[in-house]
Amino acid sequence: MPLALNELLNQPRPIIYDGATGTFLRKLGLPTGAAPETWVVNNAAMVFSAAEAYVNSGAQMILTCTFGGTEFRLRESGLELQTYEINRQAAQIAKEAARGRALIVGDIGPLGYLALSLGLLSHTEAVHQFTAQAQALLEGGVDLFHIETMSDLKEIQAAVQGVRQASPLPIFVTLSFDTQGKTLTGLTPAQAATELARWHVAAIGANCGSGPWEIANILREMRHAAPNLPLIAKPNAGLPERRANETVYPVDPVRFARLAREWVRADAKIIGGCCGTTPEYIAAIRAELGNTASPAHRQVIIQ
Repeated sequence: MPLALNELLNQPRPIIYDGATGTFLRKLGLPTGAAPETWVVNNAAMVFSAAEAYVNSGAQMILTCTFGGTEFRLRESGLELQTYEINRQAAQIAKEAARGRALIVGDIGPLGYLALSLGLLSHTEAVHQFTAQAQALLEGGVDLFHIETMSDLKEIQAAVQGVRQASPLPIFVTLSFDTQGKTLTGLTPAQAATELARWHVAAIGANCGSGPWEIANILREMRHAAPNLPLIAKPNAGLPERRANETVYPVDPVRFARLAREWVRADAKIIGGCCGTTPEYIAAIRAELGNTASPAHRQVIIQ
């Protein structure tokens, strides 16, 4: 485990995470409907530029461009035969862009289509998918892993198991909750936190979801169920809208950063953004929270 992660977790201030790689790549020209992973192999310079922009905006940790990086998910784009290379290269690109200024986090998203719940893949097959992705990310040089935007406890368990078969590095897990306070499969924040605490992951929280207004309450529920785990807040900038053939998000960077103060009061230790949050959002968070101490600072040591 990199000493740098312990150092960040034990600093009195919140850790600044990055924003939405996919959103930013679309602003840089990624065609609508194209998977961001296609640019890892076809336009690596732009993936490098996006990662560098988040680091320059103040992010202390950045995700690799591999949210849909399992072989199962890459089949949608006809990239399944390049699964290993996409993940390894995405990690290398992020590492080169960070130049030691930020930790590199291997991004692992859902398989899609509720694959386990609907029986499209067995548990063993899902574990294999996640192990293969984690192994390639590890060889590319990641410092830790983040299993994100999850809704199904079975899939989270398969992902955690898969990553651990490939690497002993720390694992973050975040779920996506809707306006009813539950995931797509009906998990509450408390239920999720209780289970994840048993699996000895490094940090838990919420990402994406219905918007930044819901995050504080979700984190409070998680904190009650898991008193000692660091919490992650990485919401989107509200639900997207189509205006004049452009996708826009209702929460601007300044408002987003002000809302982040409420997440800190709910004991969030790691703060960034999901859909709609470009480097401007991360810079605004850094400016708003730069001298803010966590309200209940506790020592965290991850083995």
